[in-house]
Amino acid sequence: MNSHEHITQFFTRHGVPHSPTEIFQVQLVEGDHPPRRSSLMRRDYYKIALLLEGEAIITYADRSIQVKSGTLIFSNPLIPYAWQRITEKQRYYYCLFTEAFLHNRLKREIPAAASFFKVQGDHILFPDTTAQERIIRIFDLMLQEATGDYAHKHDVWRSHLQLLIHEAHKIMPPDSEYTRTTSAARITELFLELLARQFPLIDARQQVGLKTAGEFAAQLSLHVNYLNKSVKAVTGHTTTELIAQHMAKEARAMLQNTRWDVAQIGYCLGFDHASNFNAFFRRMTGETPHHFREKSTR
Repeated sequence: MNSHEHITQFFTRHGVPHSPTEIFQVQLVEGDHPPRRSSLMRRDYYKIALLLEGEAIITYADRSIQVKSGTLIFSNPLIPYAWQRITEKQRYYYCLFTEAFLHNRLKREIPAAASFFKVQGDHILFPDTTAQERIIRIFDLMLQEATGDYAHKHDVWRSHLQLLIHEAHKIMPPDSEYTRTTSAARITELFLELLARQFPLIDARQQVGLKTAGEFAAQLSLHVNYLNKSVKAVTGHTTTELIAQHMAKEARAMLQNTRWDVAQIGYCLGFDHASNFNAFFRRMTGETPHHFREKSTR
């Protein structure tokens, strides 16, 4: 299982002309390709896509979502996912960009950007026909800019990106909208990012480095009680509960997407003995790792 895909690897895989320093790309993709599934992995770039025609399945570590024409999809470097075509013919817009393109000023100016570009939030949206038309116009403006030689085209694209985020923000349900960021919310997001960045693992000899609330607190230079209080206030769950939930989610992903045996997966997640991992997995999911794997491969 691959761990990460660099933006240049994406361009090479899709045969897209690019320069080694490319930090933004926009395309309208049209064509027929055999249905296939990409590997579950994290990308080192951000991507926004509007599916115009066709169907696909997006698989995350803990769930799969079928998408069809009219779906707006956000992906970011924190969340591993796999894309599987269902229909041979697909048509979609996409823009992708690196962290270098999203400079700090832009991050501050985009309303509710955290919802799309962080671990938690709405990453798959279903705009109505009117919203789709507005989003298509924004992508068309991006494509027009790509054909020109304006010296400040990246600034223009950043403006288009802001408009795209605004359109997505309008689609979100009211309870997902932006609220004032507190210190507890910032700490919780840092904790969740740190937790997510440990995965996926690409080698059965790898092992997660942070497994307990105390280890995460030390990495964040916080007292463990302060971390626990902040996380509990924001999520309603303890730090230990969230770590366990994420470990169980990653365990399911590894059981589905690798051929590693149960003992190897347990080791990767920090369990020295397979029996301890089996007990943990059963407590979290209600079934044994072996039963879950057998059920998933039927």
